[in-house]
Amino acid sequence: MDSKVQQLQVLQQNLQTLSLQKQQIESTLMEFDSAVTELQTTPRAYKIVGKIMISSSAEKLLHEVQEKKEVLEVRLKNIVQQEEKVKKNMEKLQEEVVQGLQKK
Repeated sequence: MDSKVQQLQVLQQNLQTLSLQKQQIESTLMEFDSAVTELQTTPRAYKIVGKIMISSSAEKLLHEVQEKKEVLEVRLKNIVQQEEKVKKNMEKLQEEVVQGLQKK
């Protein structure tokens, strides 16, 4: 019984970690959306590389941002799937713990 409670706690921690990662990715995606909107309205833009800012075409930067956005969307999809899996495992384990407590 104690091991199931510990497993439940581990799953809960995993769920919190996944939730934080999901929030960070969603925030970054919103920033990318904003960047895409801006890049579509200007012919010239600047990019920070290390400690310097370099001039670049908006089209080139738009392509880079869209590629990064696609990668993040895939990561977000994977995190959502992991989150659902952890939730299902938690529900199953919670039922087992409750049943174990009711038998006592």
